[in-house]
Amino acid sequence: MLTPFTLTPLTPTLFLHQIELGTYAHWLAQGHDPTFFFQNLTDQMARQGQRVVHVWSDVVKQKPIIVASRLAALRGESIRVPGRLTQVRRIDKATAMAFLAEHHLQVPLPGKVRYGLFLPERYYRVLPTPPPAPPLNEGEGARLPLSTEGSTGMLPSPSLRGGAGGGGNNELLLAVATFAQPRQMKQDTQPYRSAELLRFANRVGFTVVGGLDKLLTTYLRNHPADDLMTYADRDWSDGASYRKVGFEAISDTPPQRFWVRPDELIRYSDTTLPTGVEVTNAHLLGYLPVFNAGSRKFVRRVV
Repeated sequence: MLTPFTLTPLTPTLFLHQIELGTYAHWLAQGHDPTFFFQNLTDQMARQGQRVVHVWSDVVKQKPIIVASRLAALRGESIRVPGRLTQVRRIDKATAMAFLAEHHLQVPLPGKVRYGLFLPERYYRVLPTPPPAPPLNEGEGARLPLSTEGSTGMLPSPSLRGGAGGGGNNELLLAVATFAQPRQMKQDTQPYRSAELLRFANRVGFTVVGGLDKLLTTYLRNHPADDLMTYADRDWSDGASYRKVGFEAISDTPPQRFWVRPDELIRYSDTTLPTGVEVTNAHLLGYLPVFNAGSRKFVRRVV
């Protein structure tokens, strides 16, 4: 048996791994070491030509719409908008942070440079009207807001043209990318400039075809660099979308530890635990140590 948690096939080669915190706590109490469990499972299934997505019940409860949108996109069930119809424009910190909070699973990072992909009103004809509401299952938090059978009809919420960074009445913000300030580095005594893609997110329910490449191309045109690096969260991604736009896998990072109290559902890193809570006493105060599958570093060489 690969895992004591629920492993469900979404496609012949894609599996959904649902980790409910109650089951996880019981598993920990039996003496199991979780540190490399999820990373090892990811690697084991990859060697068999399979991909696994790890979805924790606290994440589902905190961001059900984003979870549903990402799982739907993995199955090809999203609104696909050609990137050629969109326009790239710099956006401010507030717009980027609001968009990422609403459409990205991880902590928003504003970076120093921020770009958005906007769909002008004249191309709204490619959007469905009116958008159906995304389905949400009732019941326990471990139950995902996405059926594994049939189409989900997953579309953006709460409003197709509303939400963070809507772009006003004449355009719709469909995707955002944030970048760190390029850094001067040395390799074999030769100086070079290295940039980093910090966050990229499509609007929930959407996939902008060619959108990531369009954002990267615009950024590199305006902020020349010798390479561009980023990290793929291995709980969700194998980095295929990065490979498509010229990135190469360089290395994997170890699993990262978080702390979660089942009655609170807020994730803390070792350095952001509440006052009075330390790594040494967190488990005594009801916090569970949660480990992800690590990240994969990707680098795109700029010719």
